[in-house]
Amino acid sequence: MYIGAEEFINGKVRYCLWLKDIPFSAVKKCPSVLERIEKVRAFRLASTAKPTVEKASVPHLFFFTSHPDTSYIFIPQMSSEKRKYIPIGFLDKDVITANPHLIIPGATLYHFGVLTSIVHMAWMRAVSGRLKIDYRYSGNIVYNNFPWVVITDEQKISIEKLSQEILDARKLYPKSTLADMYGDNSMHFHNELVKAHQNLDRAVMKLYGFSKDVSEAGIVAELMERYQKLSTKEQKL
Repeated sequence: MYIGAEEFINGKVRYCLWLKDIPFSAVKKCPSVLERIEKVRAFRLASTAKPTVEKASVPHLFFFTSHPDTSYIFIPQMSSEKRKYIPIGFLDKDVITANPHLIIPGATLYHFGVLTSIVHMAWMRAVSGRLKIDYRYSGNIVYNNFPWVVITDEQKISIEKLSQEILDARKLYPKSTLADMYGDNSMHFHNELVKAHQNLDRAVMKLYGFSKDVSEAGIVAELMERYQKLSTKEQKL
């Protein structure tokens, strides 16, 4: 299966030929596959971009092949500015993702919980780029600079439990896509999911020492201060 933001958020199914580590003895039995490979070779050779032409030597492979050998968190690069939360989720290692979406191999339920919380969403809205008015999530700008906190094993277990409740709540609405569940005019139709997010938000806010009535501007201000302290500490090392 091949997934980009469109497929992930809207529940669409798309497939690709992933031929990495597949022996030629198997490929040559499929004339239609060989035909596709030759078309890729011709397309790359006709390009004016040197890197594309060089990749004509391996036409059976994707241009980028840095796919993990474990399950991973998938974060769509683009998301509507009207959503309170960017829909993110776990994907199996057999699902191939399109560039340039962010993947986090080996991520845990704890990572999922913090990343899908209102705390991280506030950070994302403050520092992410934009395409027109939609959010453009960047690994380098949003994810890599986000200030994580030191936690106890007990806190980690609590966040993981609340994270699983979000995933379980999504399963209660099998006929709804993530676009439905996280739409600004439709999320309230998925009450159990809303409650699960609210429970997780409170727990993550507590991790960061935020009061329950803190504003989004207040969250961002505190996160920026934490980021500056971490950056200063790294520079001294």
